[in-house]
Amino acid sequence: MKEIIIAISGIILFLIGMLRLSSSVQSLINIRIKQYVKYIVEKPAYGLFAGIISTILFQSSSASTALTIGLVSAGLISFSNSLAIILGTDIGTTLTVQFVIWRFTEVSPFIISAGGLLWLIGRGRWQVIGEMIFYFGLIFFGLELVSQAVTPLKNSPALLQLLTQVQNPFIGILIGIVVTAFVHAAAIPISIMVILAQQNLVSLENAVPVVMGANIGTTVTALLAATVATISGKRSALSHLIFKCIGIGLCFIFLPYFIIILKSLSSSVAQQIVFGHFLINLVIVIIFIFILRPFSSVMKKVLPGEDETLSVLPEFLDPADIFNPQKALDDVKEELKREINFVQKMFLKSINMITCYQKGRQKDISYIKIVVNNLRSQIVKFLWKVSAQQLSTYLSKRIFAYTAMANDIESIGRHVVSISDLAVQKADKKIKFSQCGENELQEIISLVGQNFEDAISLIEAPNIEQKNKVIYREEEVDIKVKEARDNHLERFHNRLCDPEAGPIFVEMLMHLERISDLCDNIAEYNCDIMEK
Repeated sequence: MKEIIIAISGIILFLIGMLRLSSSVQSLINIRIKQYVKYIVEKPAYGLFAGIISTILFQSSSASTALTIGLVSAGLISFSNSLAIILGTDIGTTLTVQFVIWRFTEVSPFIISAGGLLWLIGRGRWQVIGEMIFYFGLIFFGLELVSQAVTPLKNSPALLQLLTQVQNPFIGILIGIVVTAFVHAAAIPISIMVILAQQNLVSLENAVPVVMGANIGTTVTALLAATVATISGKRSALSHLIFKCIGIGLCFIFLPYFIIILKSLSSSVAQQIVFGHFLINLVIVIIFIFILRPFSSVMKKVLPGEDETLSVLPEFLDPADIFNPQKALDDVKEELKREINFVQKMFLKSINMITCYQKGRQKDISYIKIVVNNLRSQIVKFLWKVSAQQLSTYLSKRIFAYTAMANDIESIGRHVVSISDLAVQKADKKIKFSQCGENELQEIISLVGQNFEDAISLIEAPNIEQKNKVIYREEEVDIKVKEARDNHLERFHNRLCDPEAGPIFVEMLMHLERISDLCDNIAEYNCDIMEK
């Protein structure tokens, strides 16, 4: 019983370390997502490499694949581009098990100590690095506890015979699938096989089927992530399952020869298991890397439907136009239209979350916000370069107006993200607005939505009459927001609404009012630069 508790504790520490390390790494990747996406969409080889690197950083192919499906669902990566990344994650995950062979488990207390000390005394970037090192060490400390717990198994002849005598390979595959699906980490059952092999407690013939099952089981996380993804995200998850099943099916057909190859590569059973894990995934890559385009076409027929892919990089800002200010500002106008259309897409998603919450949509909104932030940054840099040219008064006014608009559009995006966060709180706490409050909120949302539409139209073609409509609606929004707040206070006093609904309701009103203000600003800027 003592050894069982130690083994379970080790597995729990492993999972905590993996989850926290994945979370820390993902926060860093999200900051640099535009560079990440920029390279992986150029060539399949870059996507393959990106998948390998991200999995090494995450120490989890499941986390890397789930992130990829999130990016596909948000429209930052196309389904076709995601396939090479998924293949790369399969290769990257093999390094975690190799670390066990390299005895990282034995030095894990030193890794934990060094990382923990840096985490406690470090500042800024060093503190983040220390946290990541700490959780990296925790992963292998958990495996070290498992190693210590299985050592007494040598004293059980019956168990020793069970583990070393060749068993039905289908049982091993089933064990690998079930354990991996439960813990969401293929590294755990495979690492346990390696640890048992280091103690001479398991044969290669029994371990390889478990490795095969673990590779199939690792697709479960991606499939779960796909349940709330778009059609492209679902295609990516299903493709991952197909990759694994075909590659492992091929290796299983030639299992006796596969075992012979592994035994020829090393005299150590533990190292043979690691090589087996690597070769299975290498076979998958070799089979599919050169046929990704036709495979992608087939999958689009299996799961038909189209999803929009958002270009992270500007599409209209041509550096060659900088020396022609009129043309350059026309480029900026087109890019501003892209930026505000992305924010409108975020707005519609967040509003839909208020009444029809779907898990995963908040992540889509956050990824689109990254695109918006990047576009604003690129637009402002481009305008700064144009401002160095000889400009007329009219062109100078356009530069000022476009800079302000780019910033205001990004600000709308921030308010939209806040609304989506509030929608998540509302859903998590199972809060319901009163019918009166719901009606007031929808009326204000309708007015704000109309202002959004008019602001977009005014970027395309400034119009004084349309601008006046935006101003009138903005004043109406201000009045209705104040009335809604006052009505809520009265309902709250009369105990006609959920006490927890109040702060969320009022904060949503505040963000909607601010979005309307910013749409009014955009309308004003566009009409101010109308040519006389």
